[in-house]
Amino acid sequence: MSKKQSIMVERETFEKNEKTYFSYFIKGQVRGKDVKVAIVPPDKGGYTVLDIVFGDAMKAELKITPFEIKGENGNVITGNTYAVFTKDESGEVYECAVKPYRNSDKALLNMLAR
Repeated sequence: MSKKQSIMVERETFEKNEKTYFSYFIKGQVRGKDVKVAIVPPDKGGYTVLDIVFGDAMKAELKITPFEIKGENGNVITGNTYAVFTKDESGEVYECAVKPYRNSDKALLNMLAR
């Protein structure tokens, strides 16, 4: 079995109302089809944190953390949490939680993360 390749989150600029913003996404291939997964921070203030994490770079690595929660009725809920992170020259880690933008982005991200 080959070692799992890291998933990179990219960003690109777009303009809206004469202001420049970044959009965040993951490019990949699922069953030979090119896909683009939109990624957003969990709240509006997270865009400032993402700017800090990315710094001057246009790519950062995605961190996937599996979780499992047992409900009172015995049901087990499993899934993943996601974060984008970078390291600076001194080894300091900068990290920001992210989530898929739409349900379809969540499905594609799960396929890419396998």
